[in-house]
Amino acid sequence: MEKKVRFGIIGFGTQGGSYAGFLTGKGGFPGMPAPECPPHCALGALCDIDPAKEALAKEKYPEYPFYKDWKDMINSGDVDAVITTVPHYFHTEIAIYAMEHGMPILGEKPAGVYSKEVRLMNECSKAHPDVPFGIMFNQRTNKLYQKVKAIIESGELGEIRRTNWIINSWWRPDSYYQQSAWRATWGGEGGGVLVNQAPHQLDLFQWMCGIPNKVYAKCLYGCHRDIVVENDVTAILEYPNGATGTFITCTHDPIGTDRLEIDLTGGKIVVENSKTATVYRLNKNEDELNATVSMMELSRLTSGNSAGGGLYTVETFENVDGWGYQHTTVMENFAQHVLYGTPLLAPGSDGINGVNLCNAILLSSWLGKEVELPVDEDLYLEELNKKIAAEGKFPTR
Repeated sequence: MEKKVRFGIIGFGTQGGSYAGFLTGKGGFPGMPAPECPPHCALGALCDIDPAKEALAKEKYPEYPFYKDWKDMINSGDVDAVITTVPHYFHTEIAIYAMEHGMPILGEKPAGVYSKEVRLMNECSKAHPDVPFGIMFNQRTNKLYQKVKAIIESGELGEIRRTNWIINSWWRPDSYYQQSAWRATWGGEGGGVLVNQAPHQLDLFQWMCGIPNKVYAKCLYGCHRDIVVENDVTAILEYPNGATGTFITCTHDPIGTDRLEIDLTGGKIVVENSKTATVYRLNKNEDELNATVSMMELSRLTSGNSAGGGLYTVETFENVDGWGYQHTTVMENFAQHVLYGTPLLAPGSDGINGVNLCNAILLSSWLGKEVELPVDEDLYLEELNKKIAAEGKFPTR
């Protein structure tokens, strides 16, 4: 019989309920089919402070222990690891407590709201290297993005010159933000689209293309929505090698766009809707073309079917993962890491990179100037606390 890791789920809301469904085979989001429970995973216990969630959990999962205090669950002996699906500000506190008490933890994204707290979490992980620490960057299991990353890292297309990701497929009406008092607030959630919808893309962006060293951003707050946090973002990036990039996202476009472009000296990679990738491989790299192509050749190469004209070749591949399977793949990988030391697909320490980029984008917008990465942790927290104080709903951090 396969060894199994009993996961305790801290937070029994929409996401936590889906994870419970994954781990029991009882379903995920309403109307969405659930993947099979991974072979080395099982549900161990549930936890939430909301009496309504407790009643729901005891109705759907009466055979599993329920806890009102996550510390009690961690110390109960009913679980071998925990998954956090709670508001963002609680991620760090729970992770540090778990690691200090020898409990493996798989954190939900984002790793935290501000890089200073995430750094403390990473320092705790370094102090307890024997305690597994992962993060639910489920998009890293996407075979399409894994292949794109491998192509870039192989060097076959040369050096990155420009990146561009337009990810506007996050349409959210006001009813979405009204679900909970903590949503779309500085004190409750720590931001808007950058900390809620886009952390996966921020992680993938730097995971595949590298970490930028400078950011200049324009953010709109409450754009066409009754909220105070950012929901329309345009960021200009600069990389250490001189490459540039843009990251554009919003929550008020019901049609939406999801297009990633990566220009390199030897070609171009385009990903549409996170499903289809097209790789254009130049037959000669751009530096050589620039030095040798005449105006007559330029006309021939850039008119009509350029691929047929000998400028480049084309490869296309697709992602075929179904919804939910990426989450369970991360769970199974984490369980195998706990049991057998299998390398983690998404180490928890990687979470700080996306948080740093998010913080830099917001700080640039608040200050109206370009900022450098890694972000000034104290300055960012100071400015965030000003937002929280002006909001008046939650205490400053």
